[in-house]
Amino acid sequence: MAGIRIEGRCDPRFERVKAAFAENFEKRNEYGAAVAVKLAGQPVVDLWAGHTDKARTQAWARDTIANVFSTTKGMTAICAHRLVDQGKLDLDAPVVRYWPEFGQAGKEKMPVRMLLNHQAGLAAIRKKLNDEDMYNWETMASALAAQEPWWTPGTRHGYHALTIGFLVGEVMRRITGKSVGAYFRDEIAGPLGLDCHIGLKAGDDNRCATILASPPPPPDQPADQAPGQQMRPPGPPPGGDRGQMRRGPPPPTTVPPQGATGGDNANAVAANQMAPPPGNEAAPPEDTAAASAAPDTSVPPPPTSAQEQIQQAPTEQRQLREMPENFRANFPAFTVDVHAYNNNPQRRFVLISGKRYHEGDTMAEGPRIVSIVPEGLVLDWQGQQVLYAISH
Repeated sequence: MAGIRIEGRCDPRFERVKAAFAENFEKRNEYGAAVAVKLAGQPVVDLWAGHTDKARTQAWARDTIANVFSTTKGMTAICAHRLVDQGKLDLDAPVVRYWPEFGQAGKEKMPVRMLLNHQAGLAAIRKKLNDEDMYNWETMASALAAQEPWWTPGTRHGYHALTIGFLVGEVMRRITGKSVGAYFRDEIAGPLGLDCHIGLKAGDDNRCATILASPPPPPDQPADQAPGQQMRPPGPPPGGDRGQMRRGPPPPTTVPPQGATGGDNANAVAANQMAPPPGNEAAPPEDTAAASAAPDTSVPPPPTSAQEQIQQAPTEQRQLREMPENFRANFPAFTVDVHAYNNNPQRRFVLISGKRYHEGDTMAEGPRIVSIVPEGLVLDWQGQQVLYAISH
């Protein structure tokens, strides 16, 4: 699709990423997409373009949600490791410690870690299931508990494409009483302000991009060997629509397949893959190789006098102080909390309306955060340095 408009920002060091992104539209008939990259905690690529529907009538936006397929496995693994961090889950313990029914068909000694590393031999279920069974948690968990492994656990790897969410998720449910989606929302996405979901609310349907099927293979190519034909996502439950597929009726009875149907936007995925656990905000490790090879493009701190103006302002003046009218009109108020990393108190981040930002980040609403001080923010807004002070 020629002449596509690429939205967002891209660090000059990553222009090749932007070029490859644009090439998908120009040469491969891409409908809509987004890509985001963070380096050493800082956003270096945040691009989106195209449309969310086949008719190309709905523009892709920065907060468009797409099915991220098996990226959901990483989200599920993060939840499991959060339980490990909390001392509630032992990866070397047998699964039956948490899920007694799992000890059927020779699986009584299988450790939890094999559910996470694709060595469990439970990549498929021999028992014939109906289409709607994929959306019934109890049915899937019971079938996997009864299933004999396809190989001796621990001796081989096999991709557990659509079963890993049920396997790990049932262990989590036995420990927490929550589904994977609810636990991820309460313990990870919510505290970190991430637009990541395992099961969407109805109100998010209008932000979702449509999944378009791959074209049929040519006559001389078997259907099961055509690119994109081997790993199609499951369709909606019988009698349901895509919206119901994303949500399902209230859990635990019916759920979306939780190893392959997470819904996120690109920025949230990038943040989720590098964010420290809530309450354990260790600073992300620096990418030393990249830092030594690349020029210093870090954002310089604002003039000390600007910071002093915030720090010295009387408390009653620490809200929307010295802001130009065009900023006031667009952004009348934020909810801002300033935090510091536990192992590096000088490195701060802010939660703005529930979303995490560092110095140099561009807020979803437009301004770039130049500096963070205990009393507030210095923002770059349309070339002007704006002091945004926080009431205490």
